[in-house]
Amino acid sequence: MKGRSYSRGEFLRVLVGAGVVLPALGGCTMSTTPQQSQDSGSGERELNLYNWSDYVAERTIPRFEKRFGVRVTQDFYASNEELLAKLQAGGTGYDVIVPSDYMVEIMAKSEVIQPLDREKIPNFKNVGENFRGLPYDPDNRYSIPYQWGTTGILYNRKEIGEIDSWDAMWNPEFRGKIGMLNDVRETIGAALMRLGYSINSTDPDELAEAEESLKEQKPLLRGYFASTENRPAVQNGDLLLGHVFSGDAFLAMVENEDLSYAIPKPGATRWTDNMAIPVGAPHVDLAHEFINYILDPEVGAELSNYTYYNTPNDAALPKIDAELKRLPGYTPSQEVFDRLQVIEDVGEATRRYERIFTEVKSA
Repeated sequence: MKGRSYSRGEFLRVLVGAGVVLPALGGCTMSTTPQQSQDSGSGERELNLYNWSDYVAERTIPRFEKRFGVRVTQDFYASNEELLAKLQAGGTGYDVIVPSDYMVEIMAKSEVIQPLDREKIPNFKNVGENFRGLPYDPDNRYSIPYQWGTTGILYNRKEIGEIDSWDAMWNPEFRGKIGMLNDVRETIGAALMRLGYSINSTDPDELAEAEESLKEQKPLLRGYFASTENRPAVQNGDLLLGHVFSGDAFLAMVENEDLSYAIPKPGATRWTDNMAIPVGAPHVDLAHEFINYILDPEVGAELSNYTYYNTPNDAALPKIDAELKRLPGYTPSQEVFDRLQVIEDVGEATRRYERIFTEVKSA
């Protein structure tokens, strides 16, 4: 959900004078179609990974390939809905996918992902209690956490001062300098939470109120964009406030000390991306090995030190770069954590959410 479409160096190490810019994605191969069920003719084992772009550290894939004698092929998707559509259309050549929280629940109900064999994932013991048994997969039957983060506001503190609530995104003073996410659940969710409602509301009156609020906001916006578009727009001054995923915010803050990140009141999104295995995966045992490998403490820490997102891996926490942990908002206080909300499948109300967003954008 939160991967990026650009390559970047390890900016934290640049800050301390020891950084070098490394190529993104290491030695993995990018393809545009799912792989077939058979291994390559050379007898080399293959793993087919379907992931958000730029969402593994440079050495993650090459080290796995070397350790397990594997060739990894990656395909990339831009949204959970694109991932779901690909699997439902018969794109069954993948071994590991990385859906976000609510999509795990939808995929399990749709029977496009298969139950995991936890005996083949001993490193599950490293997953923190706050990331086990979440509502979208209460028994971790279908998914294992990969990365987590929050969704909030990247803003120019020097220009507008400190902010701490969603009201700033509705402030007429910033007309034309606000960018919201082009994301049904996140943007409607922001309106719902600003109004004091659940991000997963299915109440018609609450949803109607959120729709009206978004229509009132729309004339103030530059537009609806991806997080990876809002981030540079705030960095270069085109926007004063951008609705972003936390990793994009931290990357921007490292590059520009005038920027800050707010996890807005009264509530904000806490999301978790997860590893799962599709039904029909050709290399199920190897898929389990890859999931277990990602949960290794060193691998997990290296992953977060690259993506700037948080790790659900308790054993990896001591290995997270100190400079990253010091960024405001990277380690939420208990008070902040307690008001974070998890996006869940809203069932039939999904169609209403989609209709609302379509009507808001066309208003």
